[in-house]
Amino acid sequence: MKENEEHISSEDELFEHFKFTASEGQEPLRVDKFLMNFIENATRNKIQQAIKAGNVLVNGAPVKANHKVKARDVVRVVLAHPPHENLLVAEKIPLDLVYEDEEVVVVNKPAGMVVHPGHGNYSGTLVNGLIYHFEHLPKNSNERPGLVHRIDKNTSGLLVVAKTEYAMANLANQFFERTTDRIYYALVWGSVEEEKGTITGNIGRSFKNRLQMDVFPDGDFGKHAVTHYKVIERFNYVTLVECKLETGRTHQIRAHFKYIGHPLFNDERYGGDRILKGTTYTKYRQFVENCFKVLPRQALHAKTLGFEHPVTKKRLFFDSPLPEDMVQCLEKWRAYTVNQHEKS
Repeated sequence: MKENEEHISSEDELFEHFKFTASEGQEPLRVDKFLMNFIENATRNKIQQAIKAGNVLVNGAPVKANHKVKARDVVRVVLAHPPHENLLVAEKIPLDLVYEDEEVVVVNKPAGMVVHPGHGNYSGTLVNGLIYHFEHLPKNSNERPGLVHRIDKNTSGLLVVAKTEYAMANLANQFFERTTDRIYYALVWGSVEEEKGTITGNIGRSFKNRLQMDVFPDGDFGKHAVTHYKVIERFNYVTLVECKLETGRTHQIRAHFKYIGHPLFNDERYGGDRILKGTTYTKYRQFVENCFKVLPRQALHAKTLGFEHPVTKKRLFFDSPLPEDMVQCLEKWRAYTVNQHEKS
């Protein structure tokens, strides 16, 4: 979203921090609840304080907390200071650099690190670290230095960063034309029937929870999305799969696998943080909870990344090992499966 300065009067200058347009399917909903669904990491108290201060506008007019947002309403949050995303601060954050030359950098991002500053995450992000380590990074269309693509906070793995304007344009085009190679490893609930397959279905914001993405198979809403997968290893109640992205939509793998009935293991946002397959025994429940403790995030890792170097035109390919939390979780499932097999 582009942040614009808004002049409410000759004395007051307010900056737009958020702007949302309610969807066609939006049922009447209190504006404070509406914003809770939209703004990640926001607290009810902060939203209500903003409303009380007259900083929440619906169709251009300040509203009270009990105001009902309806379909196609435009909801804006305006504050007296610029968005924190605009105030980028260089931070000495250690980065796992897999490759670097004059044009590009390939980074292995740990789980838990946010890629760029946003609401609730204004420091400690990958971008904060990048601008400390590298000066004069080019900005993308969203004014984010060096970023060509992104992966979720709790997803680990490989990203390519552009160091020059030319590299930024060239890599952005490769992602647009789908000529990059990206393979993820995911642990999903249930036994995936086919050894390999393709999931196709448009992905767009959920009408019910704007922090989630939904799959819209009829193509009337969302953006075209295709995920190819093959089974790597089976563990009775969960399956390790390799996912090759043909497109790169927000939460694509997480939404697609939920859509086919196999949410990612311990994916809180998509319902994978509870027991979805298996027995009712207390020992099994304890085992799964121990797995959740070992891997306190969705089981997803961006394992490989391939692209054409913007200048040399040489095909570059990078592979990153599974992080320790995923390795430990898989070892637990492997031992459990062997134990169950020996008992039967």
